[in-house]
Amino acid sequence: MSQSVDNIKPSYPLFLEDDYQDMLAKKRDNFEEKHPQDKIDEVFQWTTTEEYQELNFQREALTVNPAKACQPLGAVLCALGFEKTLPYVHGSQGCVAYFRSYFNRHFKEPVSCVSDSMTEDAAVFGGQKNMYDGLENAQALYKPEMIAVSTTCMAEVIGDDLNAFIGNARKEGHVAEDYPVPFAHTPSFVGSHTTGWDNMFEGIARYFTLNYMEDKVVGSNGKINLVPGFETYLGNFRVMKRMMADMDVDCTLLSDPTEVLDTPADGEFRMYSGGTTQDEIKDAPNAIDTILLQPWQLTKTKKLANLTWKHDVPKLNIPMGLDWTDEFLMAVSKATGKPISKTLEIERGRLVDAMTDSHTWLHGKKFALYGDADFVMGLTKFLLELGAEPTHILCNHANKRWKKAVEEILASSPFGADCEVHIGKDLWHMRSLCFTKKPDFLIGNSYGKDISRDTLYKGKEFEVPLIRLGFPIFDRHHLHRQTTLGYEGAMQMLTTIVNAVLDRLDDETRGMQTTDFNYDLVR
Repeated sequence: MSQSVDNIKPSYPLFLEDDYQDMLAKKRDNFEEKHPQDKIDEVFQWTTTEEYQELNFQREALTVNPAKACQPLGAVLCALGFEKTLPYVHGSQGCVAYFRSYFNRHFKEPVSCVSDSMTEDAAVFGGQKNMYDGLENAQALYKPEMIAVSTTCMAEVIGDDLNAFIGNARKEGHVAEDYPVPFAHTPSFVGSHTTGWDNMFEGIARYFTLNYMEDKVVGSNGKINLVPGFETYLGNFRVMKRMMADMDVDCTLLSDPTEVLDTPADGEFRMYSGGTTQDEIKDAPNAIDTILLQPWQLTKTKKLANLTWKHDVPKLNIPMGLDWTDEFLMAVSKATGKPISKTLEIERGRLVDAMTDSHTWLHGKKFALYGDADFVMGLTKFLLELGAEPTHILCNHANKRWKKAVEEILASSPFGADCEVHIGKDLWHMRSLCFTKKPDFLIGNSYGKDISRDTLYKGKEFEVPLIRLGFPIFDRHHLHRQTTLGYEGAMQMLTTIVNAVLDRLDDETRGMQTTDFNYDLVR
């Protein structure tokens, strides 16, 4: 073999060498029972047809790549956003290994999270003993100042009661009476990662504020609460802080994992770093108001802020793009009495200038997009502002009200006239749509690369390139540090999208003396 200690090569191009090609051929012939290639190609071609799409959309009992994750994943991210807090999952070890590796691959950072390792006996007799040992050991070993507990499928199917278990753990002396152990039931078989974030935040906020409202006075601390929801672009936390500072608005980001998910390499391991403090969440009801940055995904949080904290919670959309960032900043200005700063006015003007510079390349371009409810809605609005044309919009875990709201946004622009909105569908449905009603580009997370590859397999003219925006992004580096919110985020998304269009144009016009009539140096 050509691979040796002195000559290390990655799998590509290593596996193209003769030794490996011969080994792979023998593996196929002797073990894989592969169908003939012409049959594979015949079936592949059939899956690109409208006949297959009709059958595909009739699926009821099977989901293929759902474009969502499960509730506990969101609960873990929410818990990571609080100071010196250890996410604790009441369930099996395998589930937590999945959550940690999922975030590891996206953020390229170690992610601390524990489970109480429920196995077969716990599935039969319940997991209370696991929780006794787990809470005591987690506190002794990792010394968090708070443990935030969520559940997995196993615990939910057998009906484990977190409130009772944690209460009994206190009575039995496994955890001190005054030690914070907020919790949320997060069954993996309903909802999604965004639901889990909402449930966990509501559990933490309820723990610290529900029974402590007697001395709370709305507006007494002069702050604005910002609730990010399931947010994995760390730049969005930073841009929110910057915009509020530019307006001289004192704000609290309720759950801020920025530091723990972006720690420096300086020789010191930080299991805990930054985050919203317990004092800040206790003080949250005293704020002027609470603004939800992803309102479609924060239903329980909104209810708590409304009914318990007595906050108005203004009806806003995610602050993505031009118009909705304007609305967000004006709502903050109205609530606080602080004017929108000159710095932000200039930043807005630069965004408008950039949109004007790029609109000729984006006008009429067709985009299919998928992802989380608020993110997809905000991206749809921004594409329409750019003169681009959404063709397929897919959100697996959104509801009918969301679909109606997106359709109203599309109806408000001539560029949204030829668009279909799909809820409860998955990426295998999106694959069919990319073949039968081809967009120019696909926008979404890393899982869309399989769709892009499949469209290319049919022929270069059928290829739908993937623009990576959303979560998770495993196959590119450092995108999690970027920004999608505010004027700055709109500028970054515009840069990403328009340059993907120009990259594609270069790719299509690089043929020497054949297609290079439009292979220009200046775009």
